[in-house]
Amino acid sequence: MQTNTSNKKIRAVAKHIHMSPHKIRRVISQIRGRSYEQALMILEFMPYRACNPILQLLSSAAANANHNFGLSKTNLFINEIQVDKGTFLKRFQPRAQGRGYPIHKPTCHITKINPLGFRLGITQNHCSYWFAKPKNILRFLKKIKKYVTVLNCMCKNI
Repeated sequence: MQTNTSNKKIRAVAKHIHMSPHKIRRVISQIRGRSYEQALMILEFMPYRACNPILQLLSSAAANANHNFGLSKTNLFINEIQVDKGTFLKRFQPRAQGRGYPIHKPTCHITKINPLGFRLGITQNHCSYWFAKPKNILRFLKKIKKYVTVLNCMCKNI
């Protein structure tokens, strides 16, 4: 089997995420077309539950870009990312007189496909800044200060 380097793309897929595609699309629309660092900062501070699987997917795509193509994570941007419907988990809620009421729990698939110019970054667990424990506040403030300095440098370059 021959491989053509011009057809290779950086790709990461997350399947069977137990969340509605509509909820994930509203988060993805905020990061589409942005650089990797900007997308990480946006996802860190958004208060939605959908941010965690998207962060994991971005980290996986960054690792793929770095390992398979040798690309620097600072040179990547989110070119194409899409959410598709998955299968429904079918459950039944018991009702009166022995009946069962069907419940459909949606799932979705997130696919991230980028050309060779893609850049991605850091792998870390999601930590919410909204409900920080008192012992972690200093660490979060240092992280926020780092993000602010990066944003200031980006704004000066524009």
